[in-house]
Amino acid sequence: MRVRSIGLLLISCLCLSSAMFFDLGEREEKCIIEDIPQDTLVTGNFKMELWGGSKRDSAFQLGMNVAVRDPDFQTVMTKKYSQEGKFSFTSHTSGQHYICLQSTSTTFAVFAGDKLRVHLDVQIGEHTLDPSIVKAKDTVRAMEYRLMHLIEEVRHIIKQQNYQREREETFRQTSEDINSHVLWWAIMQTFILITVGVWQMKQMKDFLIEKKLV
Repeated sequence: MRVRSIGLLLISCLCLSSAMFFDLGEREEKCIIEDIPQDTLVTGNFKMELWGGSKRDSAFQLGMNVAVRDPDFQTVMTKKYSQEGKFSFTSHTSGQHYICLQSTSTTFAVFAGDKLRVHLDVQIGEHTLDPSIVKAKDTVRAMEYRLMHLIEEVRHIIKQQNYQREREETFRQTSEDINSHVLWWAIMQTFILITVGVWQMKQMKDFLIEKKLV
């Protein structure tokens, strides 16, 4: 029993998830930025309601447009949903992805001052176990499923680590290039200063000789 509890704890900790809520105005678009490795499954769940939990009928006519853009601002997916929904996509490139949500309804605008409150939960990589699997009577199959799920989570963590190493290598290369440019610029400045100094000394010497001061 203790081993099963530890396994469930590891599985729940390995899933990368970010939950949040924010306010949204009429036809307003808001985006969140997620740093995602290549070939990674991302799913999101959202639910919107009138701010303050109003139960007016207009709330049930609200709609939401979800658009996802990759680091090159190319559209990965775009889809219209109702008041709540679930979306998913797989990243094709590594980097910052933009998940944008925009209200597609104006039915709530007649109520002055009303805003939407959006609850958003984004999960990156493999996700939590299905409760029906966890409660399965066949303990062997349940443990097998948990083990497979754990292996997928470990693969996702390895992918995340590789992505971070790639970013560190890119940052290191960029830093070295900048340092190299700074060094060459410093050498050029030094050369220019020496050249100007020698030229000024020569001009001063020629001036003194011409005036017969030396």
